[in-house]
Amino acid sequence: MLNIGCHLSVSRGYANMAREALDIGANTFQFFSRNPRGSKAKAIDPADMSALCALLDEHGFAPVLAHAPYTMNPCSADPQLRQLAADLMRDDLERIRPIPGVLYNFHPGSHVGQGIDTGVNLIAQMLDQVQQPDHPVTILLEGMSGRGSEVGGRFEELRMIIDRAQLGERLGVCLDTCHLYAAGYDVAENLEGVLAEFDRIVGLPRLKAIHLNDSMTPLDSHKDRHARIGEGEIGLEALVRLITHPALRRLPFYLETPNENDGYAREIRLLQEAVSQRSGSDGEIT
Repeated sequence: MLNIGCHLSVSRGYANMAREALDIGANTFQFFSRNPRGSKAKAIDPADMSALCALLDEHGFAPVLAHAPYTMNPCSADPQLRQLAADLMRDDLERIRPIPGVLYNFHPGSHVGQGIDTGVNLIAQMLDQVQQPDHPVTILLEGMSGRGSEVGGRFEELRMIIDRAQLGERLGVCLDTCHLYAAGYDVAENLEGVLAEFDRIVGLPRLKAIHLNDSMTPLDSHKDRHARIGEGEIGLEALVRLITHPALRRLPFYLETPNENDGYAREIRLLQEAVSQRSGSDGEIT
């Protein structure tokens, strides 16, 4: 089975996201843990959270993913902004704790001229404030496009963060197909090579989720510009090869393409049909 969903809004409640996902044919979804351009978070209604958990269990959802706000910068040069990142992440992890199997994804941040090594150290220090050895939520580092002073555009940088965090062994990774391509990892023509490199540097067992997007810009552009599936530089066939790859096919895939729900529904059907045709069965990936 293809574990596929998209980004949904929490504005109408947590359980409503699960119902929306079912309406568009998804069996997972992603949501922002709070305002993506700020710090405010929607108050959690315990009954709403319980209804979400019941729906996830009833319908056999794949792990859902909470995405941290873009405003968090764990490696800012400003210590107050670094502390804000730690405080927001700590609060997010407690808010989403009741959701079974939930993943929590964040952008490593921008070192703003301090250098990769300093940036990595600051990110690891923030994680040391936040991580708990017995917390049920898995924190994921997102691979980036390598734009400007972003940290995480190279697999080596993700590995450095993992190695320097005290509880680094509990960290996972979320890769974004658009970010990968923009960072110079050719998932369109050399998927096997990219996966072999990731496995050598980070380790495939750490890969817990994939943001599935086409790219508006060419390979190695270092520009984060998402395109609809099959309408960008990566292309539909390459993305189908990726979601059916033996090392990846059981992972949850989250669409972040420029769409509303009806557009996501079309992309989900497109990918499900492509997987079905490729497998020559009822859609089960063998």
